[in-house]
Amino acid sequence: MGRLPVYLRALVELAESGTPTVSSEELAELTGVNSAKVRKDLSHLGSYGTRGVGYDVAYLVHQIRRELGLTQHWSIVIAGIGNLGHALANYRGFAERGFRPAALVDNDPEKVGEDVGGLRIRPLEDLPVIARDHDVLIGVICTPAPAAQSVADAMVEVGVRSILNFAPVSLVVPEGVSVRKVDLAVELQILTYYEQRKAALAEVKGRRRASADA
Repeated sequence: MGRLPVYLRALVELAESGTPTVSSEELAELTGVNSAKVRKDLSHLGSYGTRGVGYDVAYLVHQIRRELGLTQHWSIVIAGIGNLGHALANYRGFAERGFRPAALVDNDPEKVGEDVGGLRIRPLEDLPVIARDHDVLIGVICTPAPAAQSVADAMVEVGVRSILNFAPVSLVVPEGVSVRKVDLAVELQILTYYEQRKAALAEVKGRRRASADA
């Protein structure tokens, strides 16, 4: 499941460029996934491709969207309209991937009423009405860490069942509520770890070549 969104992003780009078919090797190169894993993942969807031709791009896009539940549009609410909240509210890729920002909420009175991405920022206390009117099941939290838990509690109380959390704090939620935490600093630290590993491996290989040439 975790690799399907990665495949979908690459396939949508291929479809938009007019590419009708793709091989497992090409998709593997585009996504950074081993080609054997690509074939195994796609076989679980019922797609086996055609030898010498590959996979039909449009059909794969449809299959993966169906598997991810993206054949319908999901309404989301974004809480905390600072720099990151502004960026997400203006992100046009949501609609292309089956998500529709239904509302923006913030507790700052100076922000309430401001128009961002075609939506008016509303106070957090409007969440019950927003959830009822737009059937919101997914919430995105972009608040500072101290406010994140109370915002999550408010979302859960009105029926939100999935939360994408950008705040640098772990949330406590009831059983049945899914939380995905995105910590940008941690992601950057992971990248620096891999960069250090690559540098260390390159150094070892260099020493081995030097020893072999000596």
